[in-house]
Amino acid sequence: MVLSRFLTVGLACALLHNAIMLGGYWLGLHYAVSSVISFAIVVAFGYWLHSTWSFPDAERGRMPFARYALIASANLPLSIAGMFAFVDLGGLSVPLAIPLVTVLLVMFNFLGGRWALKVGRPLWRT
Repeated sequence: MVLSRFLTVGLACALLHNAIMLGGYWLGLHYAVSSVISFAIVVAFGYWLHSTWSFPDAERGRMPFARYALIASANLPLSIAGMFAFVDLGGLSVPLAIPLVTVLLVMFNFLGGRWALKVGRPLWRT
């Protein structure tokens, strides 16, 4: 159940991120600018959902949020690097590169989120 909740919240965050990225693209923003805007919005949204629903036994407060933001902040340079690799080096379009980068970051986010929120129970428990 924890994994399915995590993936549900992750999907919601990914969809929100993709919507912000595509919106920025359509507005003519560089993907790096859209990534920063997305980061600020998705971190707050993701922390709230993960700490209350995905991991109901999670620690909550300033320190868990700081750890969560730290893990999430690693996503920004990883996301920008992935976009650079796919778009600038690989020649893919931005709309195709966005979901590819998102998929590559899923496992990193799961493990990092569990650490950040100091979730105590095993992954397989319901």
